Amino acid sequence: MFKNIYLYLSWLIVGTGAALAAVPPTDAWPTKPVRVVNPFTAGGGVDVVGRAIAQQLTELWGQPVIIDNRPGAGTTIGMEIVAHAVPDGYTLLVNNGSVATAPALYRKLSYSVAKDLAPIALAVQSPYVLTVHPGVKANSVQELINLARAQPGKLTYGSVGVGSPAHLMTELMKSLTKTDMVHVPYKGGAPSTTGLLSGEIQVLFSPISTMLPHAKSGRARVLAVSSAKRVELAPELPSVAEAGVAGFDGTSWYPFFAPARTPAALIHKINADINRILQKPDVRSRFLAMGMVPVGGAPEALRDYLDAEIKRWGKVIVEAGVKAE
Repeated sequence: MFKNIYLYLSWLIVGTGAALAAVPPTDAWPTKPVRVVNPFTAGGGVDVVGRAIAQQLTELWGQPVIIDNRPGAGTTIGMEIVAHAVPDGYTLLVNNGSVATAPALYRKLSYSVAKDLAPIALAVQSPYVLTVHPGVKANSVQELINLARAQPGKLTYGSVGVGSPAHLMTELMKSLTKTDMVHVPYKGGAPSTTGLLSGEIQVLFSPISTMLPHAKSGRARVLAVSSAKRVELAPELPSVAEAGVAGFDGTSWYPFFAPARTPAALIHKINADINRILQKPDVRSRFLAMGMVPVGGAPEALRDYLDAEIKRWGKVIVEAGVKAE
């Protein structure tokens, strides 16, 4: 019996030592390239954020930080890769708010967002704008609500797909205002924008940097920003909540994660370096020019934010009967 206990303890000590040895001290890390998985195709908002941060981390760490685009299955393929990766800091995840909506949209995931992903930092947030085609007789949020109530099921709204931010934001607004509009999903941001500009759809929540130029040219009419408060990029625009839809708040947000069980020292090192990058004037100005607001903060702050978003959007998804494609 004692011999078996001794062997077990020996195995435990050796195994623990090997696990610790696999991760070098933080002052020596990284010693090889770091992979950042992006669960979207190249060119979108997540790609822009990921590559901007990766370039800065490459310079800071002296090792290549490589974006690995792994799209598919509503971002769950890329998240699964990171959730099941070795927790040594060499495989990270950059994503958007889909990390919070996936648990409600996909009931049979091979991983748990809450248990298998370790928050690192919330890099940036990007407000959307509530936009209508110029032919819509609404110059304010309240006028749009009144129009939708007077014509239930007549107005159409677009999105980049089922479960996307634009889809869920509009469903939240419909729920809060007791209105009915018909969803028209598109296969990307450019087609949905074209749909609004051509009048194929009448309403669209769209990234602020995408739609403001069209509003200035008169091809679209912007009514409000989706964030809880006004934003620096367009201070003249009220928020949807300010315009009369109490409780409305929706932004696209871009967080970084590592596999769960990644050593806390590494998590905090990567967090500190991302925060340092977000505070650089040139980085901040570049993001702000794209309609993205640098955030940063502690891993614990991202954990709290993630938990709140999972709860909030999960309720919207269930109540609206949204089902993943």
